[in-house]
Amino acid sequence: MAYQQTQWVPRTTLGKLVLEGKITNLNEVFEKNIPIKEPEIIDVLLPGIKHEILDVKMVQKQTDAGEITKFKIGVIIGNFDGYVGLGTGKSKQMRFAIDKAIADAKLNIIPVKRGCGHWRCPCGNPHSVPFAVTGKKGSVEITILPAPKGVGLIAGEIAKTILNFAGIKDAWVVSRGETRTTMNFAGAVYEALRKTYLFKK
Repeated sequence: MAYQQTQWVPRTTLGKLVLEGKITNLNEVFEKNIPIKEPEIIDVLLPGIKHEILDVKMVQKQTDAGEITKFKIGVIIGNFDGYVGLGTGKSKQMRFAIDKAIADAKLNIIPVKRGCGHWRCPCGNPHSVPFAVTGKKGSVEITILPAPKGVGLIAGEIAKTILNFAGIKDAWVVSRGETRTTMNFAGAVYEALRKTYLFKK
């Protein structure tokens, strides 16, 4: 399928292959371990992707002309079916900061391996994590544990949002550290989910 957005002129080999329709599946990109350096690649390969703002902050920078205030936005993106990305963006205007954060999240998108890893749940459906995974960001450490079908997401709101975007419906989340720091908490959950794909069991 040809990409309709005529403004996109790919700068990378992967981008050209996607634009030409020679790569049509994101799984292929990760199986070949090809880095994604253009957010438009995700627009083509995962057209139904959604996003949600996780964090909004005002940051100030001192310059010769005085203080400049910018918005710093943290977002999560995902297709609710095994792919999730986390990104941040800064700009004087919130709309541009959101756009930058979404583009950053697309560059950071990862596949999430799902399964039925709890011994009390023999269903075999991909509703939870396949095994326990731990992620760390700053002072925050998160462990995601497999849960039986129907348990739901036993986690804080940020973790619930990220797990939902990744397509995980049942899990227990244990956290340690300064969990009030939103983006560190989100980053720890993201790093834990990354390990579901990196650690093959």
